Amino acid sequence: MAKGKTQREISSALGVSVMTYHRWKKMLKSHQPTMNRGLQETAGRLHSPGDANSEEAIKRLELENAQLRRLVTDALLEKLKYEEELRAHRGAPPRRPDNG
Repeated sequence: MAKGKTQREISSALGVSVMTYHRWKKMLKSHQPTMNRGLQETAGRLHSPGDANSEEAIKRLELENAQLRRLVTDALLEKLKYEEELRAHRGAPPRRPDNG
């Protein structure tokens, strides 16, 4: 999605249905609140409560977390695509040489 592809194009490239793609995306989102809570706790330890810098630190960490989450998601989708291609390649009949 980072490259502007539609969900249908991504699903097709991965060899899965759009519904499977949505299920994966939902599973990733279900882990997000836990990650954000951890970021806030970490930022709270960096600065004293009520400090303006703590809010900036939280925002920086949340931005970094979102970027890292996107990278991991893209890597996971790419890995799944390669696994699917490998399965398709292994299941394909051997190529015959051209005699012409």
